Amino acid sequence: MALVHGKMLLMKLSLFLLAAATTLLAAAADKLLPPQAKPNCPDHCGNLTIPYPFGIGDGCYISLKGLENQHKLICDNSTEPPSLNWTNSGVRITNFSLAEGELQVMNEISKDCYNNLGGRVLNTKPGLSMNPPFTISGAKNKFIAIGCDTSAVFRGFRGEQEFITGCMSVCNNIGAVDQNSCSGVGCCKTDIPDGLKNRTVRLGSYYNHMEIWEFNPCSYAFIVQDGHFEFNGTSFEQLENIEQLPMIFNWQIGNETCDVAEKSTVDYACQANTMCVNQTKGPRSGYYCQCLPGYEGNPYLGCQDVDECSAEINPCGNGTCHNSPGNYSCTCIKGFRNDGLWKCIAHPKANNTPLKISLGICISFFVVLVGIFWIYREDKRRKFNKLREKYFEVNGGPKLKLKLQQLASQKEYLGTTAQIFTAEELKKATNDYHESKKIGEGGYGIVYQGRLDDKREVAIKTSKMSAQIQSDQFVNEVIVLSQISHKNVVKLLGCCLETKMPMLVYEFVGNGTLYEHIHKINAKGPLSLALRLKIAAETARALSYLHNSTSTQIVHRDVKATNILLDEKFTAKVSDFGASRLVPEDQTQLSTLVQGTMGYLDPEYLQSNTLTEKSDVYSFGVVLVELLTAKKAVSFDKPEAERNLANVFVSTFEKGQLDPILDDEIVKDGNREIIIKVANLAGRCLSVKRDERPTMKDVETELDGILKTLAKQPGGKPHSSSKETDHSVESPLNSYVVEVRGEGDGGSTSIIASAEYDASMQNQSQMLKPFDDGR
Repeated sequence: MALVHGKMLLMKLSLFLLAAATTLLAAAADKLLPPQAKPNCPDHCGNLTIPYPFGIGDGCYISLKGLENQHKLICDNSTEPPSLNWTNSGVRITNFSLAEGELQVMNEISKDCYNNLGGRVLNTKPGLSMNPPFTISGAKNKFIAIGCDTSAVFRGFRGEQEFITGCMSVCNNIGAVDQNSCSGVGCCKTDIPDGLKNRTVRLGSYYNHMEIWEFNPCSYAFIVQDGHFEFNGTSFEQLENIEQLPMIFNWQIGNETCDVAEKSTVDYACQANTMCVNQTKGPRSGYYCQCLPGYEGNPYLGCQDVDECSAEINPCGNGTCHNSPGNYSCTCIKGFRNDGLWKCIAHPKANNTPLKISLGICISFFVVLVGIFWIYREDKRRKFNKLREKYFEVNGGPKLKLKLQQLASQKEYLGTTAQIFTAEELKKATNDYHESKKIGEGGYGIVYQGRLDDKREVAIKTSKMSAQIQSDQFVNEVIVLSQISHKNVVKLLGCCLETKMPMLVYEFVGNGTLYEHIHKINAKGPLSLALRLKIAAETARALSYLHNSTSTQIVHRDVKATNILLDEKFTAKVSDFGASRLVPEDQTQLSTLVQGTMGYLDPEYLQSNTLTEKSDVYSFGVVLVELLTAKKAVSFDKPEAERNLANVFVSTFEKGQLDPILDDEIVKDGNREIIIKVANLAGRCLSVKRDERPTMKDVETELDGILKTLAKQPGGKPHSSSKETDHSVESPLNSYVVEVRGEGDGGSTSIIASAEYDASMQNQSQMLKPFDDGR
């Protein structure tokens, strides 16, 4: 029995201690949370805390002269939010924001509904009229209309000034509605003006919802707090059961600005540790109050200091926190210092041995890594320089340099010697051989357009081949080719010998190849007969110069339309000496491996491997035929008997049936006599036997005579065609200096790619190879 009595006593004592602990916790909570209502006034209505200057009951709200009851609240149900004294019971307050001067209230939705016969069954248009100091927030609210047959007009007043805005939404089916945004189809959203003291909504329909009744019998319109309504595919159904949505009111204290109110000792509402903020969101002057930084509570009752030092996490970090009114300070422990923002951080002079060791190891590792990288880089650079020196030596660099110096020192020599470029110069000129600088590519090499430091535009030919060159022969040919100075020959400016295969540098010619103009490729052509003959004469002049006027006779060996370049004035320039051979002074013939382009090759050279200047004459004859016919030298898409243009031309010319193969562009000029003379000259150039062919000097003389005859005729001057003149101006500056050939549109066959001097240096290794049309 005594045991039972002891247990009962122990239980009573436990209950007492629990009650005491609960009371202490409640008191502590009250101390932590500053009061929001005036003393002895209700501080809740439903679940909502009521902050002063609002209040329930006399003496519990602020009362200003002329605005005695504007902050009075009515709490008619302890489970419902309160309502303002001047509003009907449908407008309930759901949140207060003292710091922003705002209220959140529940606002009724306007609805307009119809039956399936088009009869209106519901039309609610709740209005709202407010007394000072309350206005509708324009910044925090949106006006939204929902429906597929909806016309909603919003009307409000700011003082005596009326504002009207609205939304319209029309759609025929639910599938047309944007399901995830209020874009104007099914849902329309717009801004409203700030500071309105009342609002009305007129909601209407265009077709009484008859056509859309099954999925949308009603229209809806409402003002809603921005971000508190998101339209989606179910909004039509959801709004049937929703009566209210939140909206924001602005409010203020009185109708005076801060500078005026602060001078009043009677009605000024901001209490201790607060500041006054002018209310700028409405049309009336007024203010509201905020706690100063470092203080909390209700600014209309007085704000209390925030004890930052009582926070769970020490704001000072590695230091002791000292609270002060509106602020705090820190005393840092040894080895730490204040960062200027009240927090303690590690002092740079602190004795932190582990940190120093770790930092030392990291720095040492980094230094070693940099050292290894530098040694590796220097080794690579040294090896690269040695390799460049080796290439320079193997490619005949010292010999070429000496001969160029000797040539420049000769008094009788007035020309410009070739320049030896460094690999770095050409790399810089081509932006490290960037893809955009590439202007030609074939099986043997690539041509790049470049700009030297002296602003000269050049073409740089690189080689893909790796066979060893004959340096003595290469040096001799560079010396000879660099001395060629003729306006109709592309100038060799120099070379680079620091790469495995030497690179050649030529002047830049920018209006494409004769092949492109004849066959109208890349928007080139057409050419008049006069202009064609001018180009032919200039080409003959260049070849005659190479055969007769240079110190050592040069046989081009690859004369064709793709190796005749045109500048902006349509001046012809013979290019691509990759297959050229120098003929010794005591010889008129030279035995060499057959190289050239199928369709242009001298038949006798093809059989005997013996090269003479007449081989160039034959190839030039093919170019003349191309100018007359605008047909390709070799066409593999034709029957075998018609593939070779030279054979077809000779056959038709001998039969007197030349007209079918002539180009219509020159036939229409009506100069048949001139055409026959040129065709006769081309036929003699294409003689199978070399001895029956004229020399290039003879060809030059005969073409000059034909040009003079043509010039005497109307429209016979080479540049008389306005179309050609426009073409030379408007054509893009294409980059065709020395063509590198690969497979292209021509469908012909090339023997030698002119990526550089290569072919002439490798006569032991060249065999007939497929070619292109020079592209």
